[in-house]
Amino acid sequence: MRIAILKERAAGETRVAATPETVRKFIALGATLSVEAGAGVSASISDSAFAEAGAAMAAQGQAAQGADIVLGVQGPDPAMLAGAKPGALLAAILDPFAQRERVDAYASAGIEALAMEFMPRITRAQSMDVLSSQSNLSGYKAVIAAADTYGRAFPMMMTAAGTITAARLFVMGVGVAGLQAIATARRLGAQVSATDVRSATKEQIESLGAKPVFVEKVAGIEGEGAGGYATEMSEEYQKAQAELVSSHIAKQDIVITTALIPGRPAPRLVSDAQIASMKPGSVIFDLAVAQGGNVEGSVADQLIERHGVKIMGYSNTPAHLPADASALYARNLYNFLSAFWDKEQGGPVLDEEIGNAVRLTQGGRIVNERLLG
Repeated sequence: MRIAILKERAAGETRVAATPETVRKFIALGATLSVEAGAGVSASISDSAFAEAGAAMAAQGQAAQGADIVLGVQGPDPAMLAGAKPGALLAAILDPFAQRERVDAYASAGIEALAMEFMPRITRAQSMDVLSSQSNLSGYKAVIAAADTYGRAFPMMMTAAGTITAARLFVMGVGVAGLQAIATARRLGAQVSATDVRSATKEQIESLGAKPVFVEKVAGIEGEGAGGYATEMSEEYQKAQAELVSSHIAKQDIVITTALIPGRPAPRLVSDAQIASMKPGSVIFDLAVAQGGNVEGSVADQLIERHGVKIMGYSNTPAHLPADASALYARNLYNFLSAFWDKEQGGPVLDEEIGNAVRLTQGGRIVNERLLG
């Protein structure tokens, strides 16, 4: 079984789909690995480190030659897969709703494309969940970046010259990224509050020592979707939440927004009027900026100032922590493939529950129900 590791070519992508650790683990399963030259440089992994782990280094554009499995971070250009074996597996974050033409091209090329972001959120797939591992780092980085931009200290400080009050930080959206943002802000000494459309997150917020901010007694809440993801809220809930958030956000120094709905634009959480109510010098970090943004006026990879408030967000937040992000992502891929590794066939044989969830293309056509629907 020949596994190819591609060098990422998307703008700003610094991660790599394998590390020397996972290379050694795949070789222990009986696979051979081909790593494209320079694939790990931006993640602080040299070609020599891959070679020492047992991988063969391939020239630019040649890694996929004869590959049974191709691993990437973002979906590669179909031309990069030329030379892969018919029916070869491609495992990466494929963004199939926004990149449907590219997925169609994978099907036409006979590639079996596996979208890692479609991994079901079930207990046995937790170690394979790339969204969770990358969101964890995103939540951390959002707070660190906001703290760097914020012109004041986070913790309360008592000095001979007087007392500095603790910063107030509000997290909107308490998924994996939101929970890590809460934990990080608490470690830095901020006074933290958080909100979410899913009532089940209230206990999680409290367990981290933050204050939950929730709309109570409103009918028609549709916050909990399949697999634990958030869905669109009812109109009544949106109105009640907007009123509650408006009064709360005006008192905050830092706001971190993390709300995403799979396959849809990010919901708008913070309006221009709410931004105007915040104190000058406050900071908003929009983790959903690449999907349209939770914050009115946010622009990916730009620091925008509105009403004296600084608004920021990265188009690819995990890529700002490339070494750790690559290590976790590579382990996700290894955990996924090794869980289905069949010694007799010398490679992975996916089951229906997980295989059907992540598989986009097979036999020259689109087969995933979420795309067909």
